[in-house]
Formats: sequence, C-alpha cells, structure tokens
Amino acid sequence: MGDMANLFGTGRFAQPSGQPSGQEEATDEAQEAADEAAEEVRLRLAVDCGDVEAMSVLGALLLRRGDFDGAESHLRAATAAGDRAAANNLGVLLHQRGYADEAAGWWRVAAVAGSAAAAHALGRHFRERGDEPAAEYWLCQSAEQGHVLGAYALADLLEHRGDDAGAERWMRAAAERGHREAAYRLARTLDRRAGRHGGGDDKTDAAAADEAEQWYRQAAARGHRRGALHLGTILEKRGELKEAGRWYLTSAKDGEARAACALGFLLRDAGDTESAAVWWLRAAQDGDGNAANALGALHAERGETQTAERWYRAAMDAGDDNGAYNLGLLCAEQGRTAQAEQWYRRAAYAGHREASNALAILLLRAGDETGAEPWFSKAAEAGSVDAAFNLGILHAGRGEERLALRWYERAAAAGHTEAALQVGMARLRAGDEREAERFLRCAAGGGSAEAAYRLATVLDARRPPPPAHELGEPAQEKSECEEWYERAASQGHRRAQVRVGMLAAARGDVVEAARWYREAAEAGSRNGAFNLGLLLAREGSEPEAVVWWRRAADAGHGRAALRLALVCARRGELAEGQRWADLAVSLGPEEVGERAARLRDALRQELSA
Repeated sequence: MGDMANLFGTGRFAQPSGQPSGQEEATDEAQEAADEAAEEVRLRLAVDCGDVEAMSVLGALLLRRGDFDGAESHLRAATAAGDRAAANNLGVLLHQRGYADEAAGWWRVAAVAGSAAAAHALGRHFRERGDEPAAEYWLCQSAEQGHVLGAYALADLLEHRGDDAGAERWMRAAAERGHREAAYRLARTLDRRAGRHGGGDDKTDAAAADEAEQWYRQAAARGHRRGALHLGTILEKRGELKEAGRWYLTSAKDGEARAACALGFLLRDAGDTESAAVWWLRAAQDGDGNAANALGALHAERGETQTAERWYRAAMDAGDDNGAYNLGLLCAEQGRTAQAEQWYRRAAYAGHREASNALAILLLRAGDETGAEPWFSKAAEAGSVDAAFNLGILHAGRGEERLALRWYERAAAAGHTEAALQVGMARLRAGDEREAERFLRCAAGGGSAEAAYRLATVLDARRPPPPAHELGEPAQEKSECEEWYERAASQGHRRAQVRVGMLAAARGDVVEAARWYREAAEAGSRNGAFNLGLLLAREGSEPEAVVWWRRAADAGHGRAALRLALVCARRGELAEGQRWADLAVSLGPEEVGERAARLRDALRQELSA
C-alpha cells in the first residue's frame, strides 16, 4: 500500500497526501474549518466500515491537530493492517511523546516497506544517537528514493565526516528539489571554491562563482535570509547597488541583523544618513556590533560624544573589538590619554591590530619606546601596514638601517606611500638606481611630493643635454622628469617649484619662471627668493629684487648676501655693503666667500681712505 501520509518539512509531523500545501493561498478560515470537519466525518464513517486508508488519513489529521490519543488508536489499527504511512506517522507520534526507541521500531517497519519519509526519520534518529553508519544507510535509502529532506540530511552527515564530494552531490540534489537551506549551503561551498574571498580569477573559479550566485538567488527567492544577505553582498561588490539594496531589505525585514547593517551603509553612501541610522539602530538592537560602531561614529561626527560612547560600549558588549578601539580614539581626541590607553589595550589584547599600533604610538609619545616596540611588532605581524612603517621609523632612529629597511619594504609591498619613498631613498644611497626608481614611482604614484621630486632628479640626471634649436624649430615637448617636477611643485614641494622655475627660465618663459619662484619664495624657500631676485634684476626691477635677496640672505643664502653687498657698493652704501659682505663670507659657499672677502676688504679700504 502506498504512502497516503508523509512527514512534514521538519520530519516530525505528518500531513496526508492530497492536502493543500502551505505555499498555496488559504481560503476563508471558516470555510476551511467547515471543510475539515466534513472531511473528518467522512473519514470516521469510512473507518467504521473498516477502511484502512481512512484510518491512516484520519490518524494523520488528528496527529496534525495535536490529538495524540485519538490519533494513536487509528494509526495503530492502520499499521496492523499493513499501511506503511500509518507506521511512519505512528513513529512520529511516539517520538513526540518521548518514546524514541519505539518510534524507531515503527519507522523501521515503514522504511523496510519502502517509505522514504520513514527512512529519513530513522536516519535522523540514528544520527542523534551517534550511530553514523546506520544513519548513513537509512538516509541514503531515503535520498535515493528522491526524498528531499533525506538528501539534505545525508549531505549534512557526509559534510560533517569530510566527504566533500558526496556532500556536494546530495546537497545539490536537495537544492534542485527546492530545499532552500541546501541551496544556501551549496552556494557557500561553491563560493569558497571560487576563491571569492581569496582573489581567484581562474575560469573554473569564475564558473563556480557564477553558479554560487545562482544558488544564493534561489535560496533568497525561497525566503532564506542569509542567502539574500550574501546575494546582496555579491551585487554590491559588482556595483549593482539598487538590486543589492532590495535583497538587503528583504533579508533585514526577515530579521537578519547583518543585512540591516549593510543596508545602513548603502543608504549612508547614498547620502541618506537618517534612514541609515534607522537600520543601524535595528541591527544594533539585535546585537550587531558593526552597526553599533556605525551609530557611534555617526554620533561622534555630530559631536554627541556621550551617545557615541554608549554605542561603542554596546559594540564592545556585542563582542566587536572595534568598539574598544573606537572608544580609545574618542578618548584620545578628548585628551583623556589614560582612558584611551586602557581601551586600546583591551582591543589590542583581543588581537585588534590597529589598536596595537595606536597603543604603541601612545606609549612612544609618552617616551616609552621599550613598551611601544612589542605592540608595533604585534600589529605589523598581524598585517598592519602603518605599524610596519612605524617600526621602520623606530629602527631608523636607532641607526639600525637594515632592520628599518626590512620593515619599510614590508609596508611598501602593501602599498604604503611613505614606506616606498624610504625604500627608494635607501636604494639611491646604495647606488641601486633602477630599484630606487621602481619604489620612487610607486610612492610618487601614491601622491608623495617628495617621491615625485626624487624621481624627477633621477630622471633628470639621465637626460641628455638638449640639442641646439635652429631658428623657427618648434620647442620640444616636456620631458618625463619635468612632468614629475611639476607634479611635486603643484603639491607645494619648494625645491621642485624652484626647479620648475629654472626649467621655465631656460625655455625663456619668464612669467612662468617668476610664478614658480615666487610661490617657492613665499613658502620659505631661500633659493626661490634668490632666483626670483635674479629674474627681477634682469628685467630691470632691482628694488624689488633687493627685497627678495634680503629675504634669502636673512634665511642663510650666501649668494644673496653677496648680491646685496654688490648693490650697496654700487650705490655707495659702503658700510651696509661691508655688513652684507661679512655675512656672505660666513655663509659661503667657498667661492662666494672668497669673492665676498675681496669685496669686503675693498670696501674697508675705501671707508678708511
């Protein structure tokens, strides 16, 4: 006799075949109750006539209703008549009453008779008892008959045992039959294989990633909230923010705190901080530490430090180490150094690498270099790029150049601009110009003005002398080294500004040269002030040139002091000229000092004549 009643999705309750599924839209409740009552009357009449099938179905109906006493007599009678569905449901009833071993006996009877649902229940019974071989046998019987719950339970057992191939086979079978948890877990398996979190880009990996997305989509469409969360994450990474937001919203409404948090970040990035705060609040109240941190940061930005501190503490209580780190940052900003150290330590001891780095900086500023170094090391070993760079600075300050270079190289390899600059300069000092150029290019590309200037000087030294231009010949385009000088100059690098001015002057572009010299001079460059003075003097603006030479000489520029001495001598201001000549002698360089000494002696003789 066939199964006229089957296990529900939980494997612990029964529903007779032919009943409407829970996914179909319900009719009016009163009408349903009336129809069920009429059906029960019909079944009871059939039972009175000795109809075994009616006994089985009536027993299943009463079992579903919770009338165990009424159900048991009918199910036992149908089971005695050989109805395997009744045997299965009798097992369910006995299991609900706490008679697991007797339930297993009836499930075995039904399973031997060919009930896939009973084989599944029996397999789960043996797994709960720790008898995995028996569990595998019965779950395999169920799965091979096409029972979706049996396939899922078998996949779960095989995965636990480490049989990945077998687990994937049966997980796929369950997913293809509509099991949403199986679809989600299959997607996770494929996701890990694709190396989505490891950067794999192989064709096989790409195919696995695409298939994983499809299974996430199926799980999400069937109401799996974590499936919706992961699908949203994939779509967000791909830039499909609108669809990502829809899936995050679906997942968040189903109670997934991580989705609510992710939706909050999506809304914040779109400029809607108020809506973002609503979803972060919902996620934080459900225990999401990341959302609590986001709320803390939002209130900190608004200057609401007490509220920010409360949310950071909530994040910490939720097990998020960022909460302690953010509390440390908040205290440090307020000058509460002792408390900042306390929170940094708490996060650092929990393994928070940036907290370790921040703690080390705090200790270093307090003069505790010995205490700072281990925390820098711990942070750097955990992957903190800033800590690796800071260790480089620490060792360089002690004169330990080899150790410093090792940490600079580690930080530079992770993209740290200033570390790449330090490596480049070390390579220059070692005479390895090609390696130096490589690191300087990295640092300059990362926005370092000093690296751009240093790279320009390296390229400038290689540049052949410009050919003589014939009349009417167009000027050459700017060289690469000039472009790097200009990039550094535009970032405010004074020596680069002076160099760009010199190159412009060499091209005959006096206006451009004066602009760059003036910019450098006003920023404090004595060479810029001196060169601007030269340019103005050549253009006939000696009074203004004197102003800039004075500024350069006062800043220690010997040539500017000599120029002022010559101007004063020409004007007959002998004492003033002698004073500037004295300054030029003391400032140098040597050839300037010699000329200034001769001029000074001449002015002295003139004054004593």
